Amino acid sequence: MKTWVALLRGINVGGHHKLPMKRLVELMEGNGYSGVRTYIQSGNVVFRSPTQPGTAIGDLIEGEFGFRPALLTLGAAEFRQALDNNPYDVDAGKTVHVFFCDKKPASVDFELLDSLRAASEHYTLIGKVFYLHAPDGIARSGLVAKMGKALPGVTMTARNLNTVRKLADMLG
Repeated sequence: MKTWVALLRGINVGGHHKLPMKRLVELMEGNGYSGVRTYIQSGNVVFRSPTQPGTAIGDLIEGEFGFRPALLTLGAAEFRQALDNNPYDVDAGKTVHVFFCDKKPASVDFELLDSLRAASEHYTLIGKVFYLHAPDGIARSGLVAKMGKALPGVTMTARNLNTVRKLADMLG
C-alpha cells in the first residue's frame, strides 16, 4: 500500500461546495481506501491505496455531493519533496504558501508576476510547485489574485507552510 495526499480545491468556502470531512472519510473507506485521515475543513486528505486513484475520488465526491472539486493527488515522496524544496524561512509558517500545480507550467509570465507582487513578496517556482513568501498576507495580494494568468493552463491549490508540515507529519 502506498500513502497519498489529496488536496481538494474550493470546498467549504463561503457556504459553497460543502463537503463534511467525516462523511468524506466514510465514503473513501467504503470504497477501498484505508487509513483515511483529514486535516481541517479545507480538503486535506491522507490515505493509503495500492495505486494512484486518478479521478476516482472526484467521481465519489460528485456522486455523493453533486459537484466535482479540483483535486490534486501526490505520493508521499513527491509531497515531502515539495516541503524539502521550500526556499523560504521555515519559521514563517503562515506567510509561506505552497501552490501545488497539476503539471509543470509550459510557460510562465515572470514579467506579469513581478509587476503584480508587492515589494514584500517573493516567489520561487520549482518544477510543479510555486512557493510564495507573503509576509503581509495573501488576502489582498495582487499576485495571488492573478496568478492563473501568469501560469496559464495549470490547475493549482495552495496550502500554507504550517498545513504542509502537518500533512507531512501525517504521512508518518
